[in-house]
Amino acid sequence: MFLMLMNTRLTNLRKKAGLSQKALAEKIGVTQGMISQCELGQKDFSRKNKIKLALFFNVSVQYLFYDEYQQLKECID
Repeated sequence: MFLMLMNTRLTNLRKKAGLSQKALAEKIGVTQGMISQCELGQKDFSRKNKIKLALFFNVSVQYLFYDEYQQLKECID
């Protein structure tokens, strides 16, 4: 679930910005293949690249990469 939420948010932000996977990869210093694999839920970004993406899209790392429901549930449990 975690990777599915992250990849949906990443894909939506990238498309909203009008960027191809290759263009986004060049902007944050990763390969197009890495962007593709993350959008498909097959890989996860390093902490450094999570921060780069969040800064690039002007969103929080938490919004982009963490399931808010899961965070709330963990606080209650």
